[in-house]
Amino acid sequence: MTNPCIICIAITGSVPTQADNPAVPVTVSEQIESTHAAFEAGASIAHCHVRDDAGNPTSDPERFARLKEGIEGHCPGMVIQLSTGGRSGAGRDRGGMLPLKPDMASLSVGSNNFPTRIYENSPDLVDWLASEMITYDVKPEIEAFDLSHIFHAALMHKRGQLTGTPYVQFVMGVKNAMPADRTVFDFYRATVARLFGDDAPWCAAGVGPNQIVLNEWAISTGGHARTGLEDNIRINKNALAPSNAALVQRAVDLCEKYERPVATWQQAREILGLRKGAA
Repeated sequence: MTNPCIICIAITGSVPTQADNPAVPVTVSEQIESTHAAFEAGASIAHCHVRDDAGNPTSDPERFARLKEGIEGHCPGMVIQLSTGGRSGAGRDRGGMLPLKPDMASLSVGSNNFPTRIYENSPDLVDWLASEMITYDVKPEIEAFDLSHIFHAALMHKRGQLTGTPYVQFVMGVKNAMPADRTVFDFYRATVARLFGDDAPWCAAGVGPNQIVLNEWAISTGGHARTGLEDNIRINKNALAPSNAALVQRAVDLCEKYERPVATWQQAREILGLRKGAA
């Protein structure tokens, strides 16, 4: 395959702590440093969460602003994707960072079960987040935890609530949600092609030991890959990952195995239809 593979680095998330793995970046400065190393290793998208002074997840726009500014300064051109996830806030607070006009933001278009809670995404909140993304020219990444989420994204696209070609990410391996199942994965791919066109870009993310599995499935079938300490704190079953960059390198190695070039930030922006950014 000759189509470049976009590697997204999910640097922190809302769950892992430095007690789980000392390499998890928590402060804004740690996140910037970790993102820079991942960028140098080959990541072209940074998927970002922020934490408060106690290390708890937050949707604080001021912290997102400092993180965004730092990544822009240290990783020129890298695609910045801010999370509107439900662990970090409630209701419209989850979209409080969208006026910062990041390149992208995550958008979960439906609810599902998580290990110990319901990940609730009510229709009115989903519609509001989508409208804010249009207002501030932020491209959503549709986080599909279930097949119905892909179909709902198609309906929102038809209604004009999602502009351009939707970018869908399959999230697999979350306990109580969709397992990492190859038959389901292949059906997801076929469904995206049917609903959005054969050339519609898509990504896959696997949680825990499924991270490397989904990396390989995605890279070997023409999709894009997400990795990082948010989803998985281990480099293998016997050792903790020493850094986000090490997990990026694992994905880069798979790109080499399947003879796919790793997308530069310029190529990532072109594939996703984003503004050019500054070198």
